[in-house]
Amino acid sequence: MTSGKIPDAVIDAVRKQHDIAETVGKYVHLTKRGKYMVGLCPFHSEKTPSFTVTPEMQIYHCYGCGKSGNVIRFVQEMEGYSFPEAVRVLAESAGIPVTWASSSQGNSTGQDPNEWKVIEAHELAAKFYHYLLSNTKQGERAKHYLRERGMTDRLIDQFMIGYAPEEWDVLSRFLDGRGYPLELMASGGLLSPKSDGSGYVDRFRGRIMFPLWDRDGRAVAFAGRIIDEGQPKYLNSPESMVFTKSRMLYNLHHAKPFVRKSKSAVLFEGFMDVIKAWNAGVKNGVATMGTALTEEHCVSLRRQAEEVILCYDGDDAGQAAVHKSIPLLQSAGLKVLIAILPKGKDPDEYIEEYGPEAFSRLLDDPVSTTKFRLIYSRKSHILLKEEGRKNYLMEAVGIVAELDSSTERELHLKELSREFDVSLEALKQDCHEYRMELQKKKPQRDNNDNSWNNGRNEKRRVTRASTLLPAYATAERRLLHVMMQNREVAEDVHARLGESFHVEDHAALAAYLYAYYAGGHEPDPARFIETLHDERLEQAATAILMMDGGFPFDESVMEAFIHEIMKVPKQREIERKREEMVRAERAGDALLAAQLGLEIIALERQLKN
Repeated sequence: MTSGKIPDAVIDAVRKQHDIAETVGKYVHLTKRGKYMVGLCPFHSEKTPSFTVTPEMQIYHCYGCGKSGNVIRFVQEMEGYSFPEAVRVLAESAGIPVTWASSSQGNSTGQDPNEWKVIEAHELAAKFYHYLLSNTKQGERAKHYLRERGMTDRLIDQFMIGYAPEEWDVLSRFLDGRGYPLELMASGGLLSPKSDGSGYVDRFRGRIMFPLWDRDGRAVAFAGRIIDEGQPKYLNSPESMVFTKSRMLYNLHHAKPFVRKSKSAVLFEGFMDVIKAWNAGVKNGVATMGTALTEEHCVSLRRQAEEVILCYDGDDAGQAAVHKSIPLLQSAGLKVLIAILPKGKDPDEYIEEYGPEAFSRLLDDPVSTTKFRLIYSRKSHILLKEEGRKNYLMEAVGIVAELDSSTERELHLKELSREFDVSLEALKQDCHEYRMELQKKKPQRDNNDNSWNNGRNEKRRVTRASTLLPAYATAERRLLHVMMQNREVAEDVHARLGESFHVEDHAALAAYLYAYYAGGHEPDPARFIETLHDERLEQAATAILMMDGGFPFDESVMEAFIHEIMKVPKQREIERKREEMVRAERAGDALLAAQLGLEIIALERQLKN
């Protein structure tokens, strides 16, 4: 058993059933280059492909950011799964029975038993509320309300919309009767404790219920909308052990295949917009849950998409939210576009008034972030006054100056020139001065090890990557490269060198490799990497495997590599004695200096032999 839960045979079967190139190809456009497949890295923003897949070894490695591993690690990184979760998802998609479990937890993911129980209760509550809406007299008024607002039965079923009755304890009695601990249900957000401490009541009463799902499509929270007048209009589940607003994107589990296919996601402000957009044919829509966009949201989107279209409300608050969201999304490496709604309209209202086709056209023709910022900036200036026009123009030129593309800058400046009857040359001059100022403020990118792989940084990266390693480090890497693919070589090196590698990661990899072969395993680089359970070592092993294996290798070459590695202690001792000899000479101790000189000569002779 691996990780205490999952059989080794299952992990092997999962890897064999999921070809690395095919799995990565669902997320990344790969191009064949010799025995490798290359594409743009999904883990960082780059313009030149540095992400490499080796079908022969079933591994991947990015030369830009260092991410590497096998198919299970790739799914972990892309989806944010733990190791057991990634194995479970891959096993299920390959039709491999998920029969392993922790006896203490009763679930296959290694999840906390209380969390599992809370999720199970939410799933049951969603079905219960949906049944009450669709099949009882209590739910008739709520269903009539939904139909008046364009919700069809099919849409109600698709999004599992339900109804929580007015009674105080309908859900609490339902859950209690099925053995769910009510105190746990309260901490999970389904119930609330009575003020006198005598028990629990339903958190949601007299509300239309919208389940909120996690990335795997499991209900983990609810949003409840009141039918009549009252406050709050919407009541959301509190944050709990299974629900964190800053990480959750509504409808992501439904939208995921459509987002991946189009490489684009439409981001709304609320779940009602998502539902109405879905009904209008927009299947790649997601929404934040009553909170501003966060870095976690952006990372989640970047795992699925290359582009995000912001479709927020057309009022001032909505447009201000767009303005704040743009830099967050761009920092995550996403291309950002904006669908601009008429002032005062939200997506739900727009679809209702103008129809699905008009909404589809709106999303097909979004504006760039620069265009949006120019539109947004106009609102801060009174353009009927000369001072207002001048201030807007200066601000607009500053926005345009941030663009890297001279063509884009020219297009925007021409538009401003025509609209305000200002010479293009004057605007270009101001733009140039802005760019000079921006250039001065920019940090020296060559000192930034984490800068993205773009045209400006390619040369620097190549230079850094080609730094010569000490001879012994190269020898260790080449030995390990062969050892991971040849058991006999690994056993021979073990007998003659043991773990006497001088680079820390190399010594650790050698130790793991000896243990791997001692366990009876055959050479399989992807499987070996899986046994490491250490991201740094996984990256080191993958980088070594991805190095050019075209160097000659036989008994004499192996002997030379081992000799190079075994020389290091004596070389270091010689260096130490040379430093001591220099200190002795400076101190005027000629006798000690001469003695150290003789010892150095003896050690150098030993090295030659």
